[in-house]
Amino acid sequence: MGKGTAFGKTIFIGDQFVLREVPAILAALPFVTEAVVERADGQGWALEDNRMEVPGYKEKKKHQQVDSINHILEVMEIDVQNTPIKITYGGDLLAGSGVGASAASCVSLARALNDEFNLNYSIEQINNVGWEGEFAYHGIPSGVDNTASTYGGLIKYWIKDKEKHFEQIKVEKPVLLVLGNSGITADTSKMDTFVEKEIERDPDLFASRLDTIISQGVEMKKAFETCDLKKVGEIMTANHKILIDMDLSHEILVGLCDRAISLGAFGAKVTGGGRGGYMSAIVPDKETQEKIATSFIADGYQTIKAEIGR
Repeated sequence: MGKGTAFGKTIFIGDQFVLREVPAILAALPFVTEAVVERADGQGWALEDNRMEVPGYKEKKKHQQVDSINHILEVMEIDVQNTPIKITYGGDLLAGSGVGASAASCVSLARALNDEFNLNYSIEQINNVGWEGEFAYHGIPSGVDNTASTYGGLIKYWIKDKEKHFEQIKVEKPVLLVLGNSGITADTSKMDTFVEKEIERDPDLFASRLDTIISQGVEMKKAFETCDLKKVGEIMTANHKILIDMDLSHEILVGLCDRAISLGAFGAKVTGGGRGGYMSAIVPDKETQEKIATSFIADGYQTIKAEIGR
């Protein structure tokens, strides 16, 4: 029996534009997907997916998940016709759009296969397999989700001249977050097409917005490094306004962000691909975190309370 775990994630800035060389700042969430791989009878592979989910998420992603698993097995050269396996998913990461659920499933499976078949993969190889597995979910994945899922921590991630880079960002104190789910499962693989239409509609405006987001990312990194979390929140909110104007948020997410800010959050925005999934709010203390989470839960929104940066 082989086991592997991988983190979820939340993105503070740069979400949809990493492939266009806009750096992203993101953090691994302290919740994981666990994969277990066992030898089985018969041929091929079987799946038991016990992850908690946003209603309908797993069914909507089912075909992408099958393609992803098949590709991971191919990349890792696991011959399941001669060595059949059973894959079981679990863990405490809620499967839903915006928190890196697909990346966590890919990376955890890579680790479980590596464990079961004694492949001795390096962490870099595990990360690459996670990226390969993400193609089924994202079209062309940037690598941002699987990197956070593999390495953990608070990360700046960017692509330059088709080369992927990342660095850990150190913070002196824990960062408290509340994430609320819209209940909408977004299809991340269609986001590239949507963004292309935005470029065609007004290329100069699109370029100007990307320049603004790049500048916001530079400011945000400095704010994290100096523990100016109020500034981080202000940048998140300003960035969200740009994403709203680009139709990359959702009215439910906008409402949750506004509510979080009214209840004391430093700032809030959509996290991940957008047009559904989660929003994320950065908060000053546990009391505010609890107040916002309680408000979300009271209205039926699935909610995550997280502490990052330790």
